[in-house]
Order: sequence, then structure tokens, then C-alpha cells
Amino acid sequence: MRILGIDPGLRHMGWGIIDADGPRLRHVANGICNSSGDDLSLRLLSLFDQITTIIATHAPEAAAVEQTFVNKDGAGTLKLGQARGIAMLAPARAGLSVGEYAPNAVKKTVVGVGHADKRQVAHMVRVQLPGVDISGPDAADALAIAICHAHHGAGQGLAAAVARARA
Repeated sequence: MRILGIDPGLRHMGWGIIDADGPRLRHVANGICNSSGDDLSLRLLSLFDQITTIIATHAPEAAAVEQTFVNKDGAGTLKLGQARGIAMLAPARAGLSVGEYAPNAVKKTVVGVGHADKRQVAHMVRVQLPGVDISGPDAADALAIAICHAHHGAGQGLAAAVARARA
């Protein structure tokens, strides 16, 4: 199963694609979508267009997105939530199931500790995907989200794929 992981962000949205064959994971691609535009609507549109192109290029079968955590800046949290909406809309529009995972669940799955820092996450992504060239911390987080989905949620996507193949 090909899985797209997305780390939502308004300025920089990380993405990573892996192939999961049972316990075997293989890196396909990763990168960072940088928003452009003078106002919020144009920035969101640029992120949507980039994620849509990534989906068309790599044909994932499922997607996973990190859940938003609430921070001290309410306006910042709302903007991040809007970027997260784009991260969920683009795969859903392409017909993909979208899993959602809390940041601590992703870290616990990939690192073994729910409060790991970005450096530890990137290191364990490299361990689980040998030879990967990670485009940056946001891309490492996105790959970690995809890995988490491979371990916890990919079975639901597989059942949906089998049902579509039989139809």
C-alpha cells in the first residue's frame, strides 16, 4: 500500500510517501510545499494545488495527517487548522481515506517515546527507511506520520482498496 503522510503547516507543509508491504517499508518520495500568495486564501490554494499534484504524481492509496494541537496563540492555531483542512481535503477529493494521528502517537510509534524531539524523529525515520534523503524537518515528520499509518491504520485502507477492486 502506498501511503501519503502530511505534516500540516501554513507556510511549510511537509509530505512523505512510503510503500508498505506488511512490515516492510520503502521510501518513495518526500518534500515540502511552500505556500505562496499575499493573502490567506491564496496561500491555502497554493498548498492545495501542490498536494493535489503530489497525489496525481505518486498515486497513493491512503493518506494520514497529523492532528492539530492547541497552542497559546489562538489565531495561529486557527490558521494551522485551516492548513490542516487543506491537508485533509486534497486526499479526500482524490478518493483516499485519511487517517488522523496525534503528534504523541506518531512519535511513540516511530521513536518509542511520545515526547521525542524533531531530531529523534528524523533519526528513526532514517533507521526505518534506509537511504532516505529527507528534505527537512517537516518532511521527516510527514514520513513519520506515514509510518504511523502503516502500523496502525493501513489495514482499513487496504480493505477499502480490495472492496473497490471487487466492484
